[in-house]
Amino acid sequence: MHSFWQAFTSLGDSGFLLPVGLLMALWLFLGKASRTAALHWVLMFGACGLIVMLSKLAFMGWGIGSAKFNFTGFSGHTALSTSVWPVLLWMAVPHMTQRRRLIAAALGWCLAISIGISRLALEVHSNSEVIAGAALGTIVSAGFLWCHSRLVSLPRGRQWPLIAMVLLIALLLQGRPAPTQDALEVIAAKLANRERPYTRHDMLANSPASPG
Repeated sequence: MHSFWQAFTSLGDSGFLLPVGLLMALWLFLGKASRTAALHWVLMFGACGLIVMLSKLAFMGWGIGSAKFNFTGFSGHTALSTSVWPVLLWMAVPHMTQRRRLIAAALGWCLAISIGISRLALEVHSNSEVIAGAALGTIVSAGFLWCHSRLVSLPRGRQWPLIAMVLLIALLLQGRPAPTQDALEVIAAKLANRERPYTRHDMLANSPASPG
């Protein structure tokens, strides 16, 4: 069961979804009518990634978190998944009816939430971190779709190269996790002038209250 969750959680890895998110921006930019949407996507998706990164650096460098809620920062897998997958599946069916496109986006949210559950199953994140990540990513994807729900971003048939390139990225990575967490740990320790990054164990050990 652990191997199943490990394979499934790779669908939310930053090494996979960051390139996919950039590819989506490029695909939107290729259409004259969707260039504004491309800019909005870059800003919103970039803000999501930045917030996740800052929350992790704040905790690992300075211990800014919550022992009460067992919170050490937003779940990056969950935040990226809930921002990317609904919009990606919506983009994959540009000429279907509005209702069917929204169903595709809803399937993307279901997949993203399942990826969040995989983080809990693997005991990588707490409930609060996954919930916070899901809320952050959903604000991005729902906000983008609210602004551009009637946008037909791709000419008929042009969605297939996008889908093929997403599959190619997944094939090339083959479930290998990106070293982003290790890199952030090194950066946080250096910024905070610590010998090692602050950890969940440190937070819980120094707290008189058990996590909620």
